[in-house]
Amino acid sequence: MGRAEHATPALSHLSSKVAVAPSPIHGRGLFAVEPLRRGELVAVKGGHVFDRVTLRRVEAALGPSEIQIDDDLFIGPLRPEEREGSMIFSNHSCDPNLGIRGQIAFIALRDVLPGEELTHDWAMTDDDDYEMSCRCGSPRCRGVITGRDWRRRELQRRYRGYMSAYLQARIDAPGEATGDE
Repeated sequence: MGRAEHATPALSHLSSKVAVAPSPIHGRGLFAVEPLRRGELVAVKGGHVFDRVTLRRVEAALGPSEIQIDDDLFIGPLRPEEREGSMIFSNHSCDPNLGIRGQIAFIALRDVLPGEELTHDWAMTDDDDYEMSCRCGSPRCRGVITGRDWRRRELQRRYRGYMSAYLQARIDAPGEATGDE
């Protein structure tokens, strides 16, 4: 496993303790090459901040490469030559070992051993209209993940303190519609 080489400067930060390699979940993934301690910073997502209209315009050319950071804000690349350098390569898992601190920092949820793929549950970051089959292989696998899974009370409880700050604010807001959707 080797660190990804970037044609343009890296927009995201990856710990020196991780490497990008082929993933059994999907495409390429992020893997620990040295032990990681619970709470240790693993990655910081970088790129440009843009709205949903811009996202819809660039997603056809770039594919999924952004992370949602507010109701109508995303961070990620805007041009094809920026894509590789903005990726953090964290695939989805229904039993993740990464959580979110703030909006763009990814930290270890538990101690992680070398060779483990580093994943986060997209319910920690996404509030969008999508549905897709899950291939995480976890005993906790939901089978289908959606851009509205953050509304599930069980996930809100499990990931409390590790959800994107904008989603946690929505969860904590009086009268916010949540439930086991």
